[in-house]
Amino acid sequence: MELLIRLFIAFLKIGTFSFGGGYAMLPFIQKEIVESNTWISMSEFTDIIGISQMTPGPVAINSATFVGYKVGGIIGSIIATLGVITTSFILITIINKLLSKFKESKVVKAALLGMRPVLIALIIYAFIDLAKEAYVDLKSIIITLIIVVILLSKKVHPILVIVIAAILGVFFYA
Repeated sequence: MELLIRLFIAFLKIGTFSFGGGYAMLPFIQKEIVESNTWISMSEFTDIIGISQMTPGPVAINSATFVGYKVGGIIGSIIATLGVITTSFILITIINKLLSKFKESKVVKAALLGMRPVLIALIIYAFIDLAKEAYVDLKSIIITLIIVVILLSKKVHPILVIVIAAILGVFFYA
């Protein structure tokens, strides 16, 4: 029971103190589940990010579900997922009621504009942390460069990019 409470509180913190969506949440998720609670390794965290790209749903919810299941089974996955969505659910309910009153407020608009740069910084920070784990050798860098060229030269669907990367992985590592 204590573990489930810790799981709920960890993901409640992630959901409460993260702003800007999945990628901006990555540093918070990593801090809580890899560093503070050591529920998973950095390698597993990197895998979660990859799996989250292939499965429907936000990265925070996918992470909560995966880690919750690993730590506490099906009940753990439910508890962790509820933890990560609780604050958002409450805030959206409240904001929905108040937004019509303040949507034209200069202060609200200014605050939101002020938060945009920090979201980019959080995404860059998450990228650097994930890159340390993902770029293990020259082959992984070559795969990245091939994918970047494909993405910049053609408008390719993300699923196709993942499939191409998987094929390149099999080619280089099998």
